[in-house]
Amino acid sequence: MKHTLSILVENKPGVLARVAGLFSRRGFNIDSLAVAVTEKPELSRMTVVVDVEEHSLEQVHKQLNKLINVIKVTDLPAENSVQRELVLFKVKTNPNTRAEIIEIVDIFRGKIVDVGSGTLGVEITGTGTKIKALEDLLKPYGVVECARTGMVALPRG
Repeated sequence: MKHTLSILVENKPGVLARVAGLFSRRGFNIDSLAVAVTEKPELSRMTVVVDVEEHSLEQVHKQLNKLINVIKVTDLPAENSVQRELVLFKVKTNPNTRAEIIEIVDIFRGKIVDVGSGTLGVEITGTGTKIKALEDLLKPYGVVECARTGMVALPRG
């Protein structure tokens, strides 16, 4: 089962490597990773999405809390948190399809961020489900490139 972990850490070199190493040693693949400094410059927040069973998750929590520089580990279930990703798509276009693509992007509240002679740059933020739905609609036009951030999340309330 996929779990989203928010890991508050000291903003120091090597912390990311230690956290990623813990998952690697246990044989868990990190599905998504986002790291940035918090409102306090001495702290960073890591948002990690990993596919683990419930019993393994407890063990991961304990081991993360033992790591030097880890302040707090929180599981963020989707129903109790706000979770978002950002994706940039470069989509093939021509004079006949440009308006259709722009209309699709507007429906998803995305933005056109670049206009080239044969492509449109599209930005979308949202849940993985929303992003996948837009991607599926853009594929027939030809998705040339795609860049995706890791998920970021905060608890509700």
